[in-house]
Amino acid sequence: MIAYTLIRSKRRTLALQVRGGQVEARAPLRMPKAEIDRFVLAKEKWLIDKLAESKDLAKKREAFSLGYGDSILCRGREYPLAAKTGDKSGFDGERFYIPPGLTPAEIKMCCVQIYRIIARRVLTPKTAEFGARMGVRPAAVKISGAKTRWGSCSSRGSVNYSWRLIMADDDMVDYVVVHELAHLLEMNHSGRFWNIVENVLPDFRRRKARLKELQQRLAGGLF
Repeated sequence: MIAYTLIRSKRRTLALQVRGGQVEARAPLRMPKAEIDRFVLAKEKWLIDKLAESKDLAKKREAFSLGYGDSILCRGREYPLAAKTGDKSGFDGERFYIPPGLTPAEIKMCCVQIYRIIARRVLTPKTAEFGARMGVRPAAVKISGAKTRWGSCSSRGSVNYSWRLIMADDDMVDYVVVHELAHLLEMNHSGRFWNIVENVLPDFRRRKARLKELQQRLAGGLF
């Protein structure tokens, strides 16, 4: 049987996910292990296909490279990647600038560092703003390198965002912020949870659909 990581929580149903080339089974607290095993076996073909897709995506990401003159996404817009004399890198609102003479791997590393800085500058105040509207305050706001999740909320009340989220426009970013903050009130995806999200963002379904489209676009190997 395909190996999997079992994650139990106060959920009502059993679900399987493939993240980072690994299978996760998310199950209710008291569901028998034998029942979970049977479910995994029944989904074996689907899991094999998903694991193959995950492996292929990892290879594409590894092979992806950037060069001077290329354009990259930031807050829903394309910006050029330009060489600038000196040893500093950053974003000036019109371009991403990096030192000249870097290798593709070094260019990629510089871009990730810039994305992380922009993500923190944008997402921290957005989280505070929406948190005040929703009456919640996370224990911490962190920027991670997560590849399969735009954001997450820990049981300790910490909200985490992937730096990749900063590629999305503000409509999509706001949806992820509200989604994660809503988990501070409801640590599930129940009807009550979605009511909380909809109360803040009545058009959240449109934003969610656009975010899925962006995710599919970036699945070609970006970072």
